[in-house]
Amino acid sequence: MTTLRFTADLWRWEAQSGWFFVTVDPDVSARIREVPRPPRGFGSVRVRATVGATTWTTSVFPDSTRGAYVLPVKKAVRRAERLDEGDPAEFALEVLE
Repeated sequence: MTTLRFTADLWRWEAQSGWFFVTVDPDVSARIREVPRPPRGFGSVRVRATVGATTWTTSVFPDSTRGAYVLPVKKAVRRAERLDEGDPAEFALEVLE
């Protein structure tokens, strides 16, 4: 699979205020769903994510209320890229499975 790119705003998870996510573009989410892979917990998919100059390995998780995957953005990434709640950023994802 090629690198998938999208722009999204950073948002804070209401249930755990320390967690931040971006919603993966619905078209990009559909392409991720098309990739055959063994099932994982919570429907997660392992990815390599990049924003700005920062790249990390994580998972995206399906969110039925949004109809798309969500990508957690950890504090070290937010700090390195100077991202705060509501900030838009361009992300790149590579599916690892």
